[in-house]
Amino acid sequence: MLVVLLLALPGLAWATGGGGHPAFGNLLLTLALILGGAKVGGDLAQRVGQPAVLGELVVGMFLGNLPLLGFDGMAGVADDPVVGALAELGVIVLLFQVGLESTLGQMARVGFSALAVAVLGVIAPMGLGYAVGHIMLPDHSPYVHLFLGATLTATSVGITARVLKDLGVAETPEAKVILGAAVIDDVLGLVILSSVSGIIQAANTGTPLSMAPVLGVVGKAMLFLGGAVGLGVLLTPILYRHAATLRGGGILLGVSLSFAFVLSWLAGEVGLAPIVGAFAAGLILEGALYEPFLEKGERHLEELIEPVSHMLSPIFFVLMGFRVQLKELADPSAFALALALTVAAILGKQACMLGIRGPGIRRLTVGVGMIPRGEVGLIFANIGLTLHVGGEGVISSSTFAAVVIMVMVTTLVTPPALSWAIRRGEKGR
Repeated sequence: MLVVLLLALPGLAWATGGGGHPAFGNLLLTLALILGGAKVGGDLAQRVGQPAVLGELVVGMFLGNLPLLGFDGMAGVADDPVVGALAELGVIVLLFQVGLESTLGQMARVGFSALAVAVLGVIAPMGLGYAVGHIMLPDHSPYVHLFLGATLTATSVGITARVLKDLGVAETPEAKVILGAAVIDDVLGLVILSSVSGIIQAANTGTPLSMAPVLGVVGKAMLFLGGAVGLGVLLTPILYRHAATLRGGGILLGVSLSFAFVLSWLAGEVGLAPIVGAFAAGLILEGALYEPFLEKGERHLEELIEPVSHMLSPIFFVLMGFRVQLKELADPSAFALALALTVAAILGKQACMLGIRGPGIRRLTVGVGMIPRGEVGLIFANIGLTLHVGGEGVISSSTFAAVVIMVMVTTLVTPPALSWAIRRGEKGR
């Protein structure tokens, strides 16, 4: 019955003039469809032994490509600012939740491996991406090849984090390495994006290249990460001690989410992804801070955050599926370039396995966990659309389509591949 209702909703939205966000009623209908579809898709995925997030992505792809079947009622959802904001909020809550399941001590123990994994996982894909551009786009400038390499460097940690949670292995050594590397990867990705964009802009205007913007990005990132952890450890005991004196329900959840949102905002202000701030907030908050609340009868923070995550995070993954346009597969040249970029993207991240040190860490699990590019790759490609060298756009529409396909494939293959790698690793243990 629920499946029939979900299939009927797009036609209902179309018949009533819905397009995503013109009216609050349409927004409610859109959210009902996204959340209901996510739960049905998640159930079907788990029935075939896959993580729920894969079902959510596929449901999003189905809904986002309904115009190919003549239904336009959901056409505005992918660009709806309200749905987009809820999706971003969902991935922030998810990374905060994952951070809560880790500790600073655990992250410190895998610190060297995380750093090596991040560095190798940036260098190898960038080199392979440049080579693909040089071979398949020989008539384009080297700046185009350079930017293509840059689009392959970033990792979208949201998908991997969700799979790790779905499978109940977010506290394993592999998960710590992946999440630590993802934070470093975000900083390195920003440095590369700033550097490559600066090189291209300087070449286009004929002005000397300045390293100031690159050094500024590095400085702000280091200052944020060090300051957030250092001040957080010092100030959170005071914050939670005073918060415990407040009357009313939901104090622990409200204060903790406020702390996560503040750090997410600060991360965005210094140019980092907000999810880095959310993950840092989860790392800082230790169980001892909650004891006064537990004495008052409140539940553990990990339990309180669970229903919030279950409601918001599926919106992010369904929306990612929405933005995958299958019609882009129709361009043969874009498809061929996409295939080469996808192979380079997957193989490049496997090089990071060489950086793992210490016993008990399954290298294959880490390598697979670093594969998805998700929205991060799309952000890089979107910036490329605004850059020009000698009147030529750095990223053409067909090249952009190829990058989108690469993002789509790496996003979709990661959940089943990571699930297989984790199960294989558990059997090995």
